[in-house]
Amino acid sequence: MGISFLIRGIRVIHGQKVSPLKTRFIVNLRSGRAARCLPALKKFATEQGAAVTQTEHPRHATDLAKRALDDGIELIVAVGGDGTMNEVASALVGTGATLGLVPCGSGDGLGRHLGLHGPPVRAFDILRHGRPRLIDSALADGHPFFTAAGLGFEAEIAQRFNQLTQRGFLRYLSTSAAAFREWRPEHYTIIHGDQREQVHAFTLVVANSDQYGNNALIAPEARIDDGRLNLCAIPPITWLNAVPLVTRLFSGSIDKGRNVTSRTSGRFIVERTGSGPLHTDGELHEAGAQIEFIVRPSSLRVMCPA
Repeated sequence: MGISFLIRGIRVIHGQKVSPLKTRFIVNLRSGRAARCLPALKKFATEQGAAVTQTEHPRHATDLAKRALDDGIELIVAVGGDGTMNEVASALVGTGATLGLVPCGSGDGLGRHLGLHGPPVRAFDILRHGRPRLIDSALADGHPFFTAAGLGFEAEIAQRFNQLTQRGFLRYLSTSAAAFREWRPEHYTIIHGDQREQVHAFTLVVANSDQYGNNALIAPEARIDDGRLNLCAIPPITWLNAVPLVTRLFSGSIDKGRNVTSRTSGRFIVERTGSGPLHTDGELHEAGAQIEFIVRPSSLRVMCPA
């Protein structure tokens, strides 16, 4: 396999300079800061000889990414939040194309894990001087995800959050607080390898990277290129354990919390009492009572800091 990376916009293979990577930007103006970033993005794209396309409806980013692949584009850049990233990356899994990120969303879980988070000018610099890195992806009930997928309270929050016209971290907190008063924990059966165990959980996540976003480290030990997934089931929340669990979530020790279930495997099957919502990188789906989570090792190229 050839070693390829960028130096000042020039592709280098085995130490020899060749043509610049063919690049296209896919922008979701509904995501966070994407609209404010657009003028600088268009200027940068013009300098790179790249086209800028904009999404018009849900799942449109996937269609635009597939069209870019058909056009022979080698570097396809998602400009938006984790949902936009998911749509673009889903089309690139298993191809020779590279995913670029200009993170503009409220959480930016994948970007933070890979060290890409920051202002647009930093993202532009990484696109010029970075190096492609192979990472794992995963499937939840057949739906691709790259940071985290989950059931329970977090799927409920994803459902409510996606209905908001204005988003952001503060809106996420207020939405979570409103839902918390109404939510009830659920019973789950977790199957991995020859192990089968029962848990009563407030929320259950299977993670490919270490966090949801905003440095909320739901799977502190997760590595995005180890061929494994990390499951974390949070116990029912009470007034006694709420603050310690939140503190651990942001300090990187949630897996050490009392009654927290933490497991790692290349494949999980999770059973619940009935069908209900499932989220993948914050995008909502309806799923059945049994859900399979499976890793796809080294299946996606992402442009990362050199």
